[in-house]
Amino acid sequence: MKIAILGAGALGCAIGATLTEGGHETWLLDRFEAHVDAMRRDGLRVDDASGSRRVKVRATTRGAEVGVADLVIVLVKSFHTDSAMRGAMELVGPDTLVLSLQNGLGHEDILADIVGRERVLAGKTYVGGVLRGPGHIESGVIGKATHIGELDGRLTSRVNAIADAFNTAGLTTKVSDNIMGTMWDKLLVNVATGAITGITGLTYGQLYEESVLKATSLAAVAEAMAAAQAAGVRLSMTDPEQAWVLAAEGLPAAFKTSMLQSLEKGSVTEIDFINGSVVRWGQRHGVPTPVNTTLVACIKGVERAMADRQQRQGAVS
Repeated sequence: MKIAILGAGALGCAIGATLTEGGHETWLLDRFEAHVDAMRRDGLRVDDASGSRRVKVRATTRGAEVGVADLVIVLVKSFHTDSAMRGAMELVGPDTLVLSLQNGLGHEDILADIVGRERVLAGKTYVGGVLRGPGHIESGVIGKATHIGELDGRLTSRVNAIADAFNTAGLTTKVSDNIMGTMWDKLLVNVATGAITGITGLTYGQLYEESVLKATSLAAVAEAMAAAQAAGVRLSMTDPEQAWVLAAEGLPAAFKTSMLQSLEKGSVTEIDFINGSVVRWGQRHGVPTPVNTTLVACIKGVERAMADRQQRQGAVS
């Protein structure tokens, strides 16, 4: 299968390396030129539970170099979804499928507006990754499941074929007949820890030592569950504690959420697609979401302070 990964950050590279080693023609597309140059020159260095190795990957900054793919996996930051997909239409042919594995909710609608809803698939992955430097990642694929499905819940041959290809390559993948429920399940995990660690700067080990922060997390997750249930979404979780436990499962104490990693790098976050999604769905279905509203406001404040610092530093230099 010819696969293009749109957004070859830590997660994209972790998945891309696995699919490459599994025998698929896998292309890693990213706008970070130093990262792409390092992978083209030296291969991708992958550190994981089995040690460290270099994987010879195909990497580029240009969709035109790739051409039409069988499958485009979208893993750019949420706020870049529209521009990234519109800028990579060379990847899309008559039979190309587009699969979002991004955090949060709403990407499938953005992609459908660009390429047509009939070719969009959705999914969630619990694979982890950290970008250690250009061409170098820490990967967490083993034991981490990926869930994919049709937007309408049908069990089709095309989604089963993708799952088979992923599983054969070593990327544990399950087909869901309730992909919206699956996406909400992952959203609950992100809601449990992302914004709180972004505001406090805490690693997982530090976060899970603070009972007052756990109480805030459970309250935020409870609001999200109420919003989902009001919308008729079928969740696999029945208690906010399940999301709190699942969020840290198999991760080291030093692990940092993607939201915290973004802020530490000076980048804006995906808060609008995570806790912000809970607020929007709550407004739509009459469910109060004061905790998530507060967390969104706090992250927006952190982003504003960060932008002001960057502006001052730019003026000085």
